[in-house]
Amino acid sequence: MPERISWPSMTRPLRGAVTALLFSIAQAAAEENVPMIYPETRQADTAEVHFGVTIADPFRWLENDPRQDAEVARWIEAQNALSKPYLEALPGQDVFKRRLAAMFDHETLLPPVERAGKYFLIRNGGLDNQPQLLMRQGADGANRILIDPNIWSRDGTLALAEWATSSDGAFVAFALQDGGSDWRTIHVMDTSTGEMLDDKVEWARFTTIAWHPDGSGFYYSRFPEPEEGAAFSTSIEGHAVYFHRLGSDQSEDRLIHAPIPGRSLLHTADVTPDGRYLIVYSSALTGGVAVTVTDLTSETQQPRTIVKSYDDRWVLLGNVGTKLFFATQEDAPRGRIVTMDLSEARPEFSELIRERTDAVLREGGSALLGDRIVLSYTIDVQSRVERYRLDGTFDGNVSLPGPGSTGIVQGRPGENEAFFAFTSYDAPLTVLRLDVEANSTTVWSEPKIAVDLDDIVVEPQFYTSRDGTRVPLFVVRRKELNGPAPTMLSAYGGFGISMVPHFSPTALAWVEQGGVYAVANIRGGGEYGQAWHHAGRRANKPNAFDDFIAAGEHLIDQGITPTDGLAIQGESNGGLLIGAVVNQRPDLFAAALPGVGVLDMLRFDRFTSGAAWAEEFGSPHVEREFHTLLSYSPLHTIGESEPYPAILVTTADTDNRVVPAHSFKYAATLQAADIGERPHLLRVETRAGHGAGKPTDMVIAEYADMWTFAAHWTGLAIAEGD
Repeated sequence: MPERISWPSMTRPLRGAVTALLFSIAQAAAEENVPMIYPETRQADTAEVHFGVTIADPFRWLENDPRQDAEVARWIEAQNALSKPYLEALPGQDVFKRRLAAMFDHETLLPPVERAGKYFLIRNGGLDNQPQLLMRQGADGANRILIDPNIWSRDGTLALAEWATSSDGAFVAFALQDGGSDWRTIHVMDTSTGEMLDDKVEWARFTTIAWHPDGSGFYYSRFPEPEEGAAFSTSIEGHAVYFHRLGSDQSEDRLIHAPIPGRSLLHTADVTPDGRYLIVYSSALTGGVAVTVTDLTSETQQPRTIVKSYDDRWVLLGNVGTKLFFATQEDAPRGRIVTMDLSEARPEFSELIRERTDAVLREGGSALLGDRIVLSYTIDVQSRVERYRLDGTFDGNVSLPGPGSTGIVQGRPGENEAFFAFTSYDAPLTVLRLDVEANSTTVWSEPKIAVDLDDIVVEPQFYTSRDGTRVPLFVVRRKELNGPAPTMLSAYGGFGISMVPHFSPTALAWVEQGGVYAVANIRGGGEYGQAWHHAGRRANKPNAFDDFIAAGEHLIDQGITPTDGLAIQGESNGGLLIGAVVNQRPDLFAAALPGVGVLDMLRFDRFTSGAAWAEEFGSPHVEREFHTLLSYSPLHTIGESEPYPAILVTTADTDNRVVPAHSFKYAATLQAADIGERPHLLRVETRAGHGAGKPTDMVIAEYADMWTFAAHWTGLAIAEGD
C-alpha cells in the first residue's frame, strides 16, 4: 500500500513543514522513480444501500465546497503541494511550455457577423489570455476593439462568453464569465461610442442572446437566483427564457418561456434573420429538442409548439417569409431537410432534401444563405459542403482547401456574402468568404503557425471493435517518423458530439517531439448520426469503452505505438471514458490523463446540471440502469493488487458543470488502493472552471504538465532545443 502523511488536523506551521516535505518527496519521486508518498485522506464510515447493494463512500466529505469547508480546502492544498513539485521536476517541462507558447502565438479570426455594414468578429491574439470582440466598417476595414477581456482582471480569468448585436449594429449585448463558471452576467454596449449602458442581467446560464428586431431589447435564458452560498452547487431546475428591455431593471424582465415543473430542461432562444420569428429550443439533453415558434409581427404573439418530442435534433437553417427550413434527425438518423409554411391553416412538415445513406448532415455547418441552402455533410468524419436551390434540387459542391471540417457559418437569406470556417489536424482555423451566387470561395483570414505543417501527416484509418463494429481513427505524426512512437490517444464518445478534425496546438506540441497523436471516433458521438450516438449511450455505454480499448490495441498491433508507450487523455464525458477504461484494462496504458471527468456514476445526478445527464447515462435510481452504471463507474471499479498506469487527474475549483468532487473522490480512492508504484496525482487549477473561458497561460501550463507527465511514462524523448 502507498504510504500516507496525515494532513487535515495539522496546525498551520506544521502544515508548512509538511508542504516542504511533500515538495522534496515529489521531486525525488520524479527524478528517481521512487514510490510516491501521498497525503493522508480521512475515510469516513459513509455508505448507502442501492437495490440491495451496499455502496461504501468513505470520501463523500470531499463533495463539500472548498470555499466553505476548510478541511476540503486543506486537502486540495496538500494534493497540489505533492503534484506541483513532481511535475516541475520532470525533464522537458520547460520545453513543452516554450513550444506550446510558440504554437499558440498566432492570430486567429472567427467568421464575422455583418449588421448594417458593420462587421463584428472575435479575434484571438495568440498568447492573449482571452479573445477580443472587434468591429470593422466593411469586411476588410480597420479593426476597432470593442471588448477586450484582457484588461478586466490581472489573472485573465474574466472572459467574454456569449454575445450578439442588434439588427442595426447599434448595440452589442455580451455575457461575462468569471473564473470559468457557467454563470453569466450580461451587459450592453453602445457600439458607436463604446459606452456601457446601465443594463445588467444576472444569473444567466446555458444561454444564448437574441435581439428583438426593433433593437428594444434581447431574449436570454436564466435560472432563479440561488440561495446565498449555493451558486456553486445549485441544480438546473427552473431554467426559463426572458426578455430584457433596454433601460429597464432586470426585475421587470418578461417571462417568455416558462420551465416545466419536475423536468430538468434547458431552453434557448433565437430570432430568425429577418426578425419575424422567435424560436425557442427546449432540451432534455437526450440529443434532441422540442421547438416553439412565436410570430413577433402578430398582435397576439401566441407561442406555437411545432415539435413536442425531445428525442430528435432540430435546427432552423433560416426562413423565407413564413416558410421555415429545418435540419432534423426525426425519421432520419443521419439528417434531412424539411420545411413548414406557417401561413397554412394546418402547417405540417414536408421533406425537402432526403436523408443520405453515405453521409451525415452537420447542422452546425449548414445554413440558408442568399437564395441557396448550403449543407455541410461528413463522410467518414470529413466534411463536404453542398449547395441546393430552395426547391431542394442539387446545385453543386462548395470548394474546400482540403480534407477537414467546416463550421461557424455566418450569413443570411437574401444576401450574397457569407463566411465559414475550415480546419483540420494539419490546418489552422481559416475563414473562407463565400460568394453564394458565383459559388466561389476565397481565403479571408489564415493564421501563420510556428511549426512546419508540411512535416505533419494525417492518416485516416479504421479498426474493428470488440463486437465487429468498424470505427474511424485519425493518426497524426511527423512524416519522417519510422517505427513505433509514444502515442497520445484521445476520444469523447458521448451526447452525440462528434470529434471532427480540428487544429490543435496542444496536439502538435506532442507530435513535434516525435510522438503520435490519435483520435478515435467511438460510439456515443454523432459521427455517423443518431444511431451512432444511441449505440454508445445509456445501456449501450460500454460500447464506447470497448471501442476505445480496441483503438489502443489497434495502435499497438499495427506497430504505431510501442508496448507500454500508450497515453490516453479525455475531458468531461471523455474523463469518464479514461477512468472507465483504465479500470478495465490497466495493462494496456502507460499513462492516463482524465480531466474534469464524470467519475462517480452513482451520484452524478446530485450536483448542478447532473440530473439532466440521466438521459445520456441512465439513472442510478432505476435498478436496471443502476447496475449498468455500477459496472463501469470509475470511482467504484478501481482494482486492487494490479499495477495501474501513471495517472494525472486534472480539475478546477470553480467547475460547476462537472463539480470537482468527482475528481477529488476518484484521486483519493486511487491513492488509497494497492495498484502499483506509478504515481496517481491530482492537479487542481484555481479560478478556473470546466474549460470555457480558461486563460491561455493556464491552458499552456496545464498541458505542459500533462504532456511532460505522459512523456515521462511513455518514454517520449523531449528535445531540449527549439
